[in-house]
Amino acid sequence: LESNAIVNRIMEIIPHKRWEEEHLVITGGEPLLGWQRAYPDLLEHDSMHRLKEITFETNGTQKLTSEFKDYLNKWKLRNNKSWCESITFSVSPKLPCSGEKWEDAICPSIVREYEDVGYAYIKFVVATEQDVADAECAIGAYRKAGFEGPVYLMPVGGVESVYTLNNRRVAELAMARGLRYSDRLQVPLFKNEWGT
Repeated sequence: LESNAIVNRIMEIIPHKRWEEEHLVITGGEPLLGWQRAYPDLLEHDSMHRLKEITFETNGTQKLTSEFKDYLNKWKLRNNKSWCESITFSVSPKLPCSGEKWEDAICPSIVREYEDVGYAYIKFVVATEQDVADAECAIGAYRKAGFEGPVYLMPVGGVESVYTLNNRRVAELAMARGLRYSDRLQVPLFKNEWGT
């Protein structure tokens, strides 16, 4: 019954009331914490069969269960998609500036396993050069574990005043280190407006 309510709400808000070019982004809290058993029920709903792409926005600390990996691989085959066209893991590990302990937040072997199921990239939210130095240290650990995906730096700031103080500097730091830059487009477009 809960999956029916979720699917009905999704279908209400997508532009054509059916899946066409849109893809589903699962975010909020930690979407891989305790929810892995629920996703097959959601994705097998009749209204979801035309869905072709899914992104999980995760902090990269939750190991995928073998059952969930098997399900995702079958879901890709059903949709005739390769691993890079259908499932993405957008991984935003927490750096020490967030107050998280390094050993709890930086889990290279877990993130490396995401690449067995889909496309994965890492995005570090940074404000200072120390944050960037911490990100570089973490990148080394992820690469040592075999992670091959791209790495982005994103400026901190959910409000425009904070964001504009550091977005150019973060872009320069990313370029200087051969990393990618991820903007926060919603900030200049919508400021801190609810629902954006």
